[in-house]
Amino acid sequence: MHPRLQHIYASRGIVSESELQRQTANLAHYRQLKGIDTAVSSLTRALENQTRVMIIGDFDADGATSTALCVLALKAMGFSQVDYLVPNRFDFGYGLSPEIVEVAHQQGAQLLLTVDNGIACLNGAKRARELGMQLVITDHHLPAEQLPEADAIVNPNLSDCGFPSKNLAGVGVAFYLMLALCRELQQQGWFEKRGEKAPNPADFLDLVALGTVADVVKLDANNRILVYQGLQRIRSGRCRPGISAMLEVAGREPARIQASDLGFVVGPRLNAAGRLDDMATGIECLLTEEQGIARQMAVQLDSLNRERREIEASMQSEALKALEQLSFNQQQLPFGLVLYQSDWHQGVIGILAGRIKEQYFRPTIAFAHQDDEIVKGSARSIPGLHIRDLLEEINSRYPGIIDKFGGHAMAAGLSLKVENLKAFEAVFSQTAEEWLQGHPLEGQIISDGRLGSTELNLDFAQQLKDGGPWGQGFEEPLFDGEFELVDQRLVGSKHLKMMVREPGGKLIDAIAFNVDLKRWPNPQSKTVQLAYRLDINYFRGKVSLQLMVEALAAIG
Repeated sequence: MHPRLQHIYASRGIVSESELQRQTANLAHYRQLKGIDTAVSSLTRALENQTRVMIIGDFDADGATSTALCVLALKAMGFSQVDYLVPNRFDFGYGLSPEIVEVAHQQGAQLLLTVDNGIACLNGAKRARELGMQLVITDHHLPAEQLPEADAIVNPNLSDCGFPSKNLAGVGVAFYLMLALCRELQQQGWFEKRGEKAPNPADFLDLVALGTVADVVKLDANNRILVYQGLQRIRSGRCRPGISAMLEVAGREPARIQASDLGFVVGPRLNAAGRLDDMATGIECLLTEEQGIARQMAVQLDSLNRERREIEASMQSEALKALEQLSFNQQQLPFGLVLYQSDWHQGVIGILAGRIKEQYFRPTIAFAHQDDEIVKGSARSIPGLHIRDLLEEINSRYPGIIDKFGGHAMAAGLSLKVENLKAFEAVFSQTAEEWLQGHPLEGQIISDGRLGSTELNLDFAQQLKDGGPWGQGFEEPLFDGEFELVDQRLVGSKHLKMMVREPGGKLIDAIAFNVDLKRWPNPQSKTVQLAYRLDINYFRGKVSLQLMVEALAAIG
């Protein structure tokens, strides 16, 4: 291993080679998940009785991949009555609501299986029980003190669950349940008795990789194995037609994709369906076996994603104008930002909150109308502030101000009455101020250091790519250095294409996306400091080194 790569791993907390193993044999065992045996028993009985199973999904990429995985796996194991429902965010809101339970009951569902939701849905679980339906909950969101009434709950974040990876995405939890069910049926001789071949759960790892990366969960050792194995399947063409179609529409070559392509290319196209329309479009794209149909759906998802970007850009412009009018400087900024406009699209407020958070480095919540009385908020946080715990603190101190909330450390959702919005804004900023005392309130660039001439080459760039998968909590290596700026020009109206010379005299291509057009191009600048990632550019048969610039500053 290259000494520099060893240093990079060490700086990310890797202490033994075993943490870098990427074979499925190194995955944590499913039996370590509390409640999985009970859930498997419920599903085994459902299979024996050919119970009508309804999967209740969620309207993001994690929920879509979880739903598709369970539909495909259950059907492959012999379930003949499997369907799914994803609550439309505009009609039902999030998760296992009493309303979505009623719809499932009307459609004849006898067993409800939630994926990527359910742990906070007390009323929906209660309604399922009243209607005599069985309920199996799989989720990864943080539970509250009270758990829903269910026949089984599988969630690595239950306080008494000993599963070593608390960072599984919803699709990861769903995968483990399907894996456990398949193994149980094999042990019972279920497939053998019927002269059938048992499905291979590893065939669903492309979906697991996509949902895990798109949901921005921490890539701990277990998640890295899941993502790596899924990527290997996609690269070799052994993936769902829908995934290859979305890559094709985006102009990405499957053989060369990295984890970041799942997060920035495929995930947003899948998410666009749930944000603007109906996530069923995205799920059907993942379910179809026909490449032609998958391509048509991928084009539709690409169109929705373009529309989403336009809506988001407009909302971001409005939000930034509103903040500028308040005339804050960095020292006067509230510790927590609350943004609201009556005509904002609730499908895009999460992305908006993320963009504003990145610009101002404050925990941010963007609100949009759910109806005339209720506003729905999407929260994004900064390192050092656990946003779900902060909302719980507010709910405890000021009961009644928040109607519902749930989420993770860095992202959460909530709803409250319109009349409580002003009061919430005040207590959110006040509580955030208490929690952020002593924390840096400016974005920081953490570099892996400077690269020498012997490391600025294609061979080392390839070693870095092969050293992943990189992602949340296991960040892709970022380097810094001073370079002579030989050439600079705008491409695509807002991206800066550069030719730089490193101290050893080598010319290297570099590109910085979405630069500040008030500062760049800068004809006076002859030397620049760059924070960059090493990349390999493939263009018209030519392979060259390229610096993907995250930040740049003129120094001479």
